[in-house]
Amino acid sequence: MDPVIIGYVKYLNTLPLVAGLESSRELRLHPGAPAMLASMLRAGEVDVALASIVDFALDPADASPGAVPASRRALVELTLLPVGMIGCDGPTLTVRLYSRTPFDRVTHLACDVDSHTSVVLARVILSRVFGARPVLETFNAASLGDSAWPDAVLLIGDKVVNGAPPAGTYTHELDLGLAWKELTGLPFVYAMWMARAADLREGSSRREAIRAAAILLERQRRRNLLRLDWIVDRFTPERGWPPELARRYVKDYLRYEPTEESMAAIQRFFDEAAEIGALPQTRVNAWSFEHAM
Repeated sequence: MDPVIIGYVKYLNTLPLVAGLESSRELRLHPGAPAMLASMLRAGEVDVALASIVDFALDPADASPGAVPASRRALVELTLLPVGMIGCDGPTLTVRLYSRTPFDRVTHLACDVDSHTSVVLARVILSRVFGARPVLETFNAASLGDSAWPDAVLLIGDKVVNGAPPAGTYTHELDLGLAWKELTGLPFVYAMWMARAADLREGSSRREAIRAAAILLERQRRRNLLRLDWIVDRFTPERGWPPELARRYVKDYLRYEPTEESMAAIQRFFDEAAEIGALPQTRVNAWSFEHAM
C-alpha cells in the first residue's frame, strides 16, 4: 500500500509530534505553510494534516485576514484525529499581539499570513476583552525589509523569537494563549491532526491506512514526549532559538496531548468565534481513537 502522506509545518513546535517519523516506511512527511494544510488535505494532496483548527470549519480562502466568509460553500468534511495537537494552557509565547496604542483603541490589525486560527483568536480576544473590532490586513514579516512596522500586528511561530519587532517598537504586548486562559479558564488548541471524514468511513479503501497512520502518530508523540531534551538539542540550532528558551517552550509552554478539556476548549472557541461572526456555527467532529485500538 502507498505510504500515508502527512502534512505538517516545519516549526519548532511541531517537532514533538513529527520528529522520528521521517524514518517510517508507512508514512511520508510533506511540509507546508500552516494556512495551506487544510486545503492540501481537502484536495487530496496529503492524507493527514496538522492543520489549523479554524480551517476545520472554514475554507482557508474565507479565513484570510480581512476576508468576509462567503456563502458557506460545500466543503470536504474533515475529522479531528485526537492523537496529537499543538496547544497551550496559559501563555503560548509564540502567538502575540503588539501595538503602539492600548488594545481597546486598535483600529487596524496587521495579521501574520501564516495562521488562520491565531487571527480568529485575536478577533475574539480583542472583541470580548477590549471591545475592539479592528480592520484586518495581511502582513508578511519576511518581506518587511526596511519598511516601518505597522501600528498593531499579530505574529506567530518561530518569528516571534527570531524575527520579532525591534525592542522599543511597541508599548503594548499580549500573549493570546494567556488572554484566552484568563477569559475562559480553558486551554487553547491551535492545530490538530485531521483527515478526510470519507477516508474513515466503513467501506473506504483508505480507512485501514489512515487508522494505522493515526496509531503511529499517537505512538510517536508519546515517545517524543519522553525525549524532549534530545529533540531540542538536536534541532534547535538550525531554527535560531536560544537553547534554553526552546527547551522551556516545548516542555513548559506547549501541550501536545488531546484531552476532554482541550476538545471542550475547541468547541468553546468555535462558539465564541461564531458569536462575533468570525466563523460559522461549527460542531466538533472527532474520530474515536479508543475504538480503533
